[in-house]
Amino acid sequence: MTTLFVKGLTVLDFSYLHHARGLLGESWSLDITLTGDLDQQGMVLDFAAVKRQVKTLVDLEFDHKLIVPVKASAVTINQQQEHCTLRFDYGTPQACIEHHSPASALCLLPADSVTPESVAAAITASLSKEMPANVSHLKISLSPEQIEGPCYHYSHGLKHHQGNCQRIAHGHRSRIEIRRDGHRSHRLETLWAEKWRDIYIGNSEDLVNREGGRHLYRYLASQGDFALQLPASRCYDIDTDSTVENLAQHIADSLKQQHPESTFEVLAYEGIGKGAVGKS
Repeated sequence: MTTLFVKGLTVLDFSYLHHARGLLGESWSLDITLTGDLDQQGMVLDFAAVKRQVKTLVDLEFDHKLIVPVKASAVTINQQQEHCTLRFDYGTPQACIEHHSPASALCLLPADSVTPESVAAAITASLSKEMPANVSHLKISLSPEQIEGPCYHYSHGLKHHQGNCQRIAHGHRSRIEIRRDGHRSHRLETLWAEKWRDIYIGNSEDLVNREGGRHLYRYLASQGDFALQLPASRCYDIDTDSTVENLAQHIADSLKQQHPESTFEVLAYEGIGKGAVGKS
């Protein structure tokens, strides 16, 4: 038996439902280990095939989706044809989350909570069906990025995006770097990380109702009709789509308004290893 491994093969950017914190954006790096006999090429499995199969499956079934722990008692799902409506009752009735989307925007996880272990088990179960006979064991490991400084979990949807970013509740766990007059400011980074902790960042033109301390967002995108309602206290609205480019510039412009005598450079990340720079 021989073991093959690939570290950091891909990244899952998604949102999920947490029993105490509600809607959370998350980013996890994926590692894979394969054990088996060597094939006629002298390999357990060709690296290119590993990467292609894993990334294709992850992109199709898990990435840029809202992952729903269907065994959780707080979850209620109603599916009609190609659309799903779900309700997540956590905390007080005002704190519930209601989500409407095409079924393809959801990952229905057969577990009572979303953890790296429960998602890895689901990926393993799906991927095992596609492995050649010489592969006797595979292991998927998921882990968040090790971030020393401030970071925040955010969810959003980009209705103009031509791909899966248009899904109204997907997200990221992101670091942030802010330089004021050329010097890194841990204080400002911490302030913005706290401001956007467990947040939904919405486009104000998609906000169709704000009654009862709740925000309802709705838009029509190429994949279908999307709607999301959640507590107003968990929302932050901007006047543009919440692309990372716009988020970086929004932070820089907001800081400039507060401190017109200073210059600012903001590195806003979108998950692991990618992002945009805003200057003001």
